[in-house]
Amino acid sequence: MSALSACRTKLRAFIRGRTTVSEDADDILQEVTYKLMQVEQPVENVAAWLFRAARNEITDRARKKRELPLAEFFTGADEEDFPEDELAETLFGVPQSPEDDYLKTLLWEELEAALAELPETQREVFEKTELLDYSYNELADEMGVSVQTLLSRKHKAVLYLRTRLRSVYDDLTQE
Repeated sequence: MSALSACRTKLRAFIRGRTTVSEDADDILQEVTYKLMQVEQPVENVAAWLFRAARNEITDRARKKRELPLAEFFTGADEEDFPEDELAETLFGVPQSPEDDYLKTLLWEELEAALAELPETQREVFEKTELLDYSYNELADEMGVSVQTLLSRKHKAVLYLRTRLRSVYDDLTQE
């Protein structure tokens, strides 16, 4: 690990120069260090590996931040009346009443049913990036496809889910 210690200061400066929040830089440095310890094969040039891994982690996190949270998938720019905060609270919040608990159960059942209706490739990308916190790079490696392919599949899934769950939510909240 002496190679890691030798370039740690430079690596930290490299990461901090590319992130706006110092806590994010520290997290990235820790994540890259952890990944190095998980590598099973010897790394010939540790410094190059660390900087490449740091750049990849910064890119992954930037992409993740640019993505819309799950709640925002259910609304479009022209659908300002859709209560995405309320839907997110219902799906992910702690129910405050038996009615809230029932509504949460119904919405999760509908989400699962809607996901089951998607083609396998679209469903897998959506579930792993939204619900299981995979990065696109990890998933691309696992599935053997490009990140661009994954983004396209997820976009199609989101369009379908937005339409499908909008009508379900409207039906459940009609009085």
